[in-house]
Parts: sequence; structure tokens; C-alpha cells
Amino acid sequence: MRLLPATMLVGAASAAAPGFQQVMGIHQEQLEDVVKQGSDAFKHSSDAFSKPLEQLKEQFKSLSGEAREMWEEVSNYFPNSMDHAPMLSLPKKHTRRPSSHWDHIVSGQDVQSVWVTGADGNKEREIDGKLDAYDLRVKKVDPSALGVDPDVKQYSGYLDDNENDKHLFYWFFESRNDPENDPVVLWLNGGPGCSSLTGLFMELGPSSINAEIKTVYNDYAWNSNASVIFLDQPVNVGYSYSGGTVSDTVAAGKDVYALMTLFFKQFPQYAKQDFHIAGESYAGHYIPVFASEILAHKKRNINLKSVLIGNGLTDGLTQYEYYRPMACGEGGYPAVLDEQSCQSMDNALPRCQSMIQSCYDSESSWMCVPASIYCNNAMMGPYQRTGQNVYDVRTKCDGDSSLCYKGLNYISDYLNQADVREALGAEVDGYDSCNFDINRNFLFHGDWMKPYHHLVPGVLEQIPVLIYAGDADFICNWLGNKAWTEALEWPGQSKFAAAELEDLVVEQNEHVGKKIGQVKSHGNFTFMRIYGGGHMVPMDQPESSLEFFNRWLGGEWF
Repeated sequence: MRLLPATMLVGAASAAAPGFQQVMGIHQEQLEDVVKQGSDAFKHSSDAFSKPLEQLKEQFKSLSGEAREMWEEVSNYFPNSMDHAPMLSLPKKHTRRPSSHWDHIVSGQDVQSVWVTGADGNKEREIDGKLDAYDLRVKKVDPSALGVDPDVKQYSGYLDDNENDKHLFYWFFESRNDPENDPVVLWLNGGPGCSSLTGLFMELGPSSINAEIKTVYNDYAWNSNASVIFLDQPVNVGYSYSGGTVSDTVAAGKDVYALMTLFFKQFPQYAKQDFHIAGESYAGHYIPVFASEILAHKKRNINLKSVLIGNGLTDGLTQYEYYRPMACGEGGYPAVLDEQSCQSMDNALPRCQSMIQSCYDSESSWMCVPASIYCNNAMMGPYQRTGQNVYDVRTKCDGDSSLCYKGLNYISDYLNQADVREALGAEVDGYDSCNFDINRNFLFHGDWMKPYHHLVPGVLEQIPVLIYAGDADFICNWLGNKAWTEALEWPGQSKFAAAELEDLVVEQNEHVGKKIGQVKSHGNFTFMRIYGGGHMVPMDQPESSLEFFNRWLGGEWF
């Protein structure tokens, strides 16, 4: 999970971080002064950091007329969106464990130094990429100590970028079925800024956490027929940490390439298997970038075969048009909004799309940040104000959770237990399901509206792509996901767009013949609508989720 609704963040707790400093031009000296004063300074520094729009009028003089107009328009329409004192993203407290704690440490420098003789007789590196700054620390997890899938082999640890002080936590589970032959899958949650361990324990992992903070076996786990790696990224998410920050998707891509390269070096028995990247929500941004990064390296030990994106945010220009239909009863469920609210969203759409187009054309933060603020307030705001769950149009949010699900609290309670952190080798002092500072960093860096869908055609040239969507989700709804897949410009566009949705029917269990959704496919591109699934399909429809997942990995739609 999940895409954090930016209106909640920008309107209620608008904040800045190093990414905001770059976008908005706050001087580094000013930033350092506040950091030296400690976290209390953030609560009392409104004079220096509040109302950033007013403070930066001088800088606006250097902008184009269009950019100045967009910022002024956002300021006028949504005056509260940027009035709150910004918070800076502090490093997470952590204690680095000694090398003796780990069973294996894989040196990227050692991997980088291996040379082989190429087909032309010349010496070349065995594996492409800049890996010399990376290390991979590996710990064999004792399943009996945690009660999470006690019968399968597990590893956890950190990918360390020593040059940039970045440390990404991962947790690997072998397949329950045939680990010597079953594929390997990397799972990524979204946010941006949400831990993939929430996906592990709320959706598709081998166990969930109940109200008693006990593990519960998941019969429909995705490691039923695949080995799965859950990665906490970017840095300062979940158990991951750093002295710095990451504020855009591209910066995170090289980390994923390094992680898998070093992991497969340590465990070559898994490297021969097919490898897939799967994720949801803001992973609609991540996965095209990460897949492109891997595919760009011709000499690699990563056998990437496909990618899967669930309820993703990928092409905002196309997808934002479908917030109004989904909220107003045209997505297969009763309307959440009244006629007046629906009309206001219709009225706001042309300006929203114009601003997104300016972001696409320039890919400048100065253009992309106003587009994010305006469009999220105008197109998501009316729905959010109803109190309805943005991740499921059928329900209200749980009253005691800012992210709508009580289960997130159970997961945090479990992962914050000292014995759990010790068993996994976690080095941070505390765990949170989502890091709101990271979310704001990405937003204010302009990443939210960047046109990452432009990378998908290049991916399709080499591997299959599955876009699936639970049809009860609002925030990354199935209407918008279907629309952007049909609008995507690639050689197979006309045939894919013209293809009709067909029934997706259970074939692999006792419910053979049950309709669980719809599917259309052409060439390497497939779209699925999953009935009765919200933003987190494997949580809402575990049986359907495992059904299409296994069949996709089996190559049915390739």
C-alpha cells in the first residue's frame, strides 16, 4: 500500500525538507541553522519558514510568466495549503550493528572488480553498474523466533550505500512450494514513504498481525509459489534509515539495481530463476524507473521477466480525469459526492490538466509542484472531506487511524517490539508504517506529477507489463488505470485500446468458473480489473489476488 492523499498532507501539515529546500530555494545556511537547534526548533520557527510563497517573491521574478501564474493561482485557491510551519526531515535514530552480527557481507567493490573475457576477446566487467559504494548485509532469520512462516527459509538485512549514508532494509521469504525453480519477486509499497512491511503483513505476505499483536498464517500469501523480497524504500521508510534523504523516484532506482545484483551474487541459486517486480500505488512511479534501470544494464545477473503494478499512479494527466466519475457513481459503485461537488470537480478539471501538461512539458519542479497541489485539492479534496475511505469507496475510515486501517497500528506495534527488531537485525529505534516527511519531500520535489509513464513503452519492448486495479479504489481507481493504458503511445496502442475486456475466471482452485474480474491484453501489455478489491487488492480479495498472480507468473498473458 498506498498512495497518501497529498491534500491531507499539504493542507493539514504542509512541510518542507531538503527536497523542499531545493524546490523552493531556502538557503542551505538557513537550513543548517534550524537543524542545529534540534527538533524543537521546528515547532517554533514559523517566522523563518511559514508562508513560503510570500518569502520567495524575489525568486519568483526569475521565473517564467506561466510558472509565476501557477504559483499565484495555487496560493489564491488554496491559501491554507502552504501556511503551516514546515518540518524538516530528521535522520532516524539508529544503532549500527557490528559486522559480527551478520552472516554474510557482500562487497559491491569486490563484485565490481571481477573482470571476464568477452565474446570479442577483450576484458570487461562481469556485471555493469556503479556498485563500488554498496555493501549488502545478510542475516539468516530464525522463523521460529517470530512465528512468521516457520517452515520457509528467510533472510533479512540492509543494502548500504556507504557513499551517501543510505541503508535500505529488506526481508526475503523463500517459496513455500519449490524454491529451487519458483520465480523471485520484489514487492514495493507506495506512499511515497510507506513501508513494504505493511504489504507483507496486511496484504500478500505469509502472515498478518491481529489485534492481540500475534501472527496469523496467510493461506493466500504470494510466496505460495514464488520467493518474495519486501524492500523498505526509499530511505527513512520503515526499518530503513539515512543521514540524508531521497526526494525523487530516479534517485531510488540505482539502489534497487544494486540490491538485487548483490543479493543474487550472495545467493546464485535464486539468480537463475525468473525475476519480477511488483508493487502498488506510488509504485506506478517506481516500477517503470526501476525496471528501466535494470534493463539498461546489458551485463547483469538479474533475470527480469515482467513487472506488475496494482492500483498505481502512473500518468496523472490521464488519470486525474477519472476522480470525478469514480466519486460520482460511474465506476460501478454508488456515488459518494452530491451533484454540486461533482460539478465543481468538472469545473476544475481543465485547469488541472493544463497544469499537469505544463509539468509534463518542462518536468520542472516549479511547474510540477503547483500542479500537484492544485489538482489534489480540487480533484481529491471534495471526496476526502466526506470522511469516506479514499482507498475503498464502500467504507468509512477507521476513526482511530489517520490512514484508515486499524491493522496498520497492529503492524507498527509488532515491528516495534524489541525482540522482533533483534531477530531481524533492524537498526532503527522505532518503526512507522508511513513517513509523512518523505511523502512531502517527493511532493515538493515535483515528483508526484512527473510523466514516468513515458518509460513504459521502453519496458514493453523487452518484457511484459501487467496493470491491475481493484475496482472499489478511489485514489488510484480502475477507470483511470484503464484509461492511461489505452492512451499510452506504443506500437501496439491501437490494438490494445480496441481490445474488449473479457471475463477473468478462476481456473486454479475449488471455485473454478467464478468471475473475479475482467482482463484485456495485447502483445506485452495487460490490464485487469479485479472485482471487489480496493486500493490493496491482496487484502480485500486474497483468493483472486493469488489466482491472477500465479497465472501471470506462469506466462498466461505473455
